[in-house]
Amino acid sequence: MKNKSLSVKAVGAIVILLLVTVSSFSVILAQDSEPEEVEVRNYKGAKLGSVEDFRENSIKGVQEIDIDEYRLQITGLINEDRDLTYEELQEMNHIKKVVTLHCVEGWSVKALWEGIPLKDLFSNLEIDPEVNTVIFHAADGYTTSLSMSHIMDNNIIIADRLNGLQLPPEQGFPFQLVAEQKWGYKWARWITKIELSADEDYQGFWESRGYSDDGDLDEPKFGN
Repeated sequence: MKNKSLSVKAVGAIVILLLVTVSSFSVILAQDSEPEEVEVRNYKGAKLGSVEDFRENSIKGVQEIDIDEYRLQITGLINEDRDLTYEELQEMNHIKKVVTLHCVEGWSVKALWEGIPLKDLFSNLEIDPEVNTVIFHAADGYTTSLSMSHIMDNNIIIADRLNGLQLPPEQGFPFQLVAEQKWGYKWARWITKIELSADEDYQGFWESRGYSDDGDLDEPKFGN
């Protein structure tokens, strides 16, 4: 009877030890794994649309960018071209903005965008005083432009996060231009190159096909 009692105690101790070990291992796994991102749907009283509300209307389909190979080239009328890695860009100042994208197709989505102000990106460059236009080149060959004055006056950003999530490939990972106050065709996705230019008559992909160069929401979509 005494041996049986000891055997039960021993088994109990082993069970407790196993439970403690499993619990500790679970805590270690939880600490090592990154928390799952949750989409923000309300921000400072603003009700936001979902990342699922955006429609796919790119010229060549969704682009898949190898982030290890990615470089953002800044070129044009500057003292020296720059090639920035994704990691270097992540170290730059980021700000958040609630901005609505209005597509010429008739749909719109209000969202929380987080990214790098272009004026910060340009701050360490020696820019030719003749520069009046900034041209955005995308991985699929798409291009569009904004005036330098619009960028500076509105603190325009290139976003790498959307509603608190890392920018999905469908929305332009790693960077999408948040061209607030402009129609959706100005919101270039998958940006790979930013060109500083003195060509104020530059026409991008849709602009060269009849859409307004300015792309202002309060003006006609077609013509200049």
